[in-house]
Amino acid sequence: MYKLVIFDMDGTILDTLLDLTNAVNYALDKAQLPLRSIDEVRNFVGNGIVNLMKRAIGKELSKDEFDIIFKDFCDFYEVHCDDNTKPYDGIIDLLKKLRVNNIKTAVVSNKAHFGVKKLVDIHFNGLFDEYQGATDKIKIKPNPDSVNAIIDKFKINKENVVYVGDSEVDIMTAKNAGINCISVSWGFKSEEFLIKNNAQQIVHDSKELEKLLIK
Repeated sequence: MYKLVIFDMDGTILDTLLDLTNAVNYALDKAQLPLRSIDEVRNFVGNGIVNLMKRAIGKELSKDEFDIIFKDFCDFYEVHCDDNTKPYDGIIDLLKKLRVNNIKTAVVSNKAHFGVKKLVDIHFNGLFDEYQGATDKIKIKPNPDSVNAIIDKFKINKENVVYVGDSEVDIMTAKNAGINCISVSWGFKSEEFLIKNNAQQIVHDSKELEKLLIK
C-alpha cells in the first residue's frame, strides 16, 4: 500500500503545453528566430527549461546570446504560466481522495521552482504536502536527489512510495530512486513511446490511477 505518491507536474497533473509554447515563441520571436509548433515543444520538454530553450533555438549560440533569450522566456512564462494551463480531468478529486486516505502527496518537477510554486498555489492549494521544482542548487531529474529528499523527510519506506509521471525521464527518475513508477498516457509522450522506454505500468485516466494508488 502506498503511503507517499510523488507526481511529475507538466503532462501529468497539469496541461501546461500551450503556455510553454507561447513563452518559447515569445522569446524566439524577440530574438528573430523561427517559431516552434506545439508538437515540437511537446517533444522538447522533460529535461528542464534550459534544455527546452536550447532545443527550441536549435543552434549553437554564445552564452550571452542564450542568456538573453532564456531570460525573455522566464520573464514571459512567470507572468503567463497560467493563461491556458489546467488540471487534467479527475486529478483534483484524486488528490482529495489521497488526502482523505492519509496518503502523503508531493510534486517533483523539472519545471523552474517559481513556476511549480505558482501553479501549485493556484490549482492545488492545500493538496500537496511538499513540492520541488528546478533551481540552480538542485540536480534535475532523472537525478533522484529531490525524490529521495522528500522520501527522507517523511521517513517512509521506499516500497510504500510511487512516482507518477508521463515521460521517460520520470521512468528513469523512479528507477534511480529505487521506487515504483506509474506512467500516464494522457501527457506529453505517447503510450507507444512509454512502452519502448520500459514503463512498468500505464494508466489511461484518473480512475484507473486511483485504483492503483488507493487500496
